[in-house]
Amino acid sequence: MVHKLAFIGFGVVGQGLAEILRDKKEALRQDEGFEPVIVGISDLMKGSIYHPNGLDIDTVLQVLKETGSLENYPQTPGLVTGWDSLKTIRESNADTIIEVSYTDVKTGQPAIDHCKTAFANGKNVVMTNKGPVALAYGELSKMAEERNVHWGFEGTVMSGTPALRMPITTLAGNEITEIRGILNGTTNFILTKMEEEGVSYDKALKEAQELGYAEADPTSDVEGFDVRYKIVILANYIMGVPLTVEEVACKGITDITLNDIEEAKQEGKRWKLLAKLRNEEGKVIASIAPEKIAVTDPLASINGAINAITYNCDLLGTVMLSGAGAGKVETGFSLLIDLLTINRTKKVVNI
Repeated sequence: MVHKLAFIGFGVVGQGLAEILRDKKEALRQDEGFEPVIVGISDLMKGSIYHPNGLDIDTVLQVLKETGSLENYPQTPGLVTGWDSLKTIRESNADTIIEVSYTDVKTGQPAIDHCKTAFANGKNVVMTNKGPVALAYGELSKMAEERNVHWGFEGTVMSGTPALRMPITTLAGNEITEIRGILNGTTNFILTKMEEEGVSYDKALKEAQELGYAEADPTSDVEGFDVRYKIVILANYIMGVPLTVEEVACKGITDITLNDIEEAKQEGKRWKLLAKLRNEEGKVIASIAPEKIAVTDPLASINGAINAITYNCDLLGTVMLSGAGAGKVETGFSLLIDLLTINRTKKVVNI
């Protein structure tokens, strides 16, 4: 089934998905009956191109690498350049919008407006931006449902590791009473370095930055703000609770010292930045904070930049999922899974 796509934003993640669609083209067609065609790309810095019959992925990537501008794509009859993001969403013939634009996580914009425009025009959206899901879940999910379109955002919590899809599908029938997780690879890398090598917080942070795990301004990671958005997404989507970012108590790891690390060792414990979400007599309590956990705790074995999450289920007990929480290919894969979900749903409906 041919599925037309338009990318809003075409940075690392968008290009990662484009490469996957190119490299997996035959396998996706044979195994899933999925034939994606990229018809449009609109990027604030790289320019915009659209062709209703599709763009050649190899040519797009080559032109971008050589010139830095999508608008240097070879001119062919029907090719349009210069559309902004909203015009691309409204006027392209795309079935699904790949929303991977640079977005202010504090406001969710411009991704929230991109979603609203897509839904209003009967188009699906798959995205990795946390802001819109954390800040406008109720409004956007209702709008998508009313317009009978799909909204996929698997990559917002643990990249391609299915922290959202798994509990909804394979844990269906369970009541999930508590969720605990290590949802930020940067902070977990820093704490692991401090414990295993005895280096200071500052030195561990510097190495994380050199390896690309931490940004030049690491505040969002080390103060727990990144994780706070993720726990709000989990509350809204998995537990069905309209939790807001402001309701989540949040503390980062910047105060953790080597003395704290050593004391925890002596107690048979290990420091982790934990996201916690639990249902207490009908009220959901959420928090982000560093915590000393016993080395026998399943989450204590998660080291380096890996993420992990546990779901406390009434029927199955505690289930843990671990895997990559970031990365070009991994996050691109999260978008692919959302696209395949749309494709499979369409096939069932068509039957």
